[in-house]
Amino acid sequence: MGNSLFRFLCGKSSESTPNDEHQSLGPHGVSALARDIFHFEITSQVPEALSQSVVSSKKAQANWYRKLLVAWREAKPPPTTPEEASRLVIRTLKRHQKADVDGLLAYYGLPLRNTLLEIPAAQSSKPEGAKDELQTLPVDAKAVADGDTITVYVDTADPRESAKVPRGVHEAAIERARARAVKDYKKADALQKVITDAGYRVIAGPNNEEILARKYRIRLRGIDAPESSMPFGKEAKEELVKLVQGKRLKVYVFGDDRYGRSVGDIYCNGVYVQEQMLKRGLAWHYVGYDQRPELARWEKDARAARVGLWASSHPEKPWEWRKARRNGT
Repeated sequence: MGNSLFRFLCGKSSESTPNDEHQSLGPHGVSALARDIFHFEITSQVPEALSQSVVSSKKAQANWYRKLLVAWREAKPPPTTPEEASRLVIRTLKRHQKADVDGLLAYYGLPLRNTLLEIPAAQSSKPEGAKDELQTLPVDAKAVADGDTITVYVDTADPRESAKVPRGVHEAAIERARARAVKDYKKADALQKVITDAGYRVIAGPNNEEILARKYRIRLRGIDAPESSMPFGKEAKEELVKLVQGKRLKVYVFGDDRYGRSVGDIYCNGVYVQEQMLKRGLAWHYVGYDQRPELARWEKDARAARVGLWASSHPEKPWEWRKARRNGT
């Protein structure tokens, strides 16, 4: 049973023998972790190079793999993404030293605790009305346009994304990598344009590996932050950067707006981003498009505390500011 499950989980990695030495991995080491867990079942041996990443003894390491083997078999279904694998490791080894758990995650190139998205129990399933959910790559500060708009990228290796990628984009990404390998940068640039025009991008991963990712522009659902040239526009953008920079986000998408942006709720390390923006007085409840009572309550609390833009007695509403500009007044 161990060997068949090993081959099922590892895919192409199953072509390697259990005695293959551990190779350096990219950010998605799920197959490598599965390989080593079931290698341990057969040989009772842990990866030799692991001791360079952790502080505990080989005996302790063997205990980890023994626990992980049981947890992996009991998982229904077993982890298929780096985030799922990382959560399984953290949950299974929660009583062990943090340095060891982090070292094990780093060894397999899996997300560490400080970058791993944690969704509260109430948000563990897709909320009513959500049409899609996105698990993003870490966000760059430059991706934040203002206090309510952000550009994110989703790895096309994510099972939710892989089936959506047009064949032409896949082929262009492969040909681009080949062109760059032979230093044909003119061809590579032309292929990069094909990829970006289709809404995708090839970006560098944590270990400088290339990742084909889909681009999404997200409009934060239910709030309207001051525009950049309005009072507190700069502060709103800076606050959103603080909340999301370098983090992996969970985005629940509810639809698209007239500008082609995905309208969604964003969670970052268990924190609901719109809630934070409202409580800190850096956004209005966009009541014309969203009547959720909790958003109204968070805005009301910020008004009462006179924080952020509510320090002003009559702050201008962003939608009225935009309308006035459109009308030339």
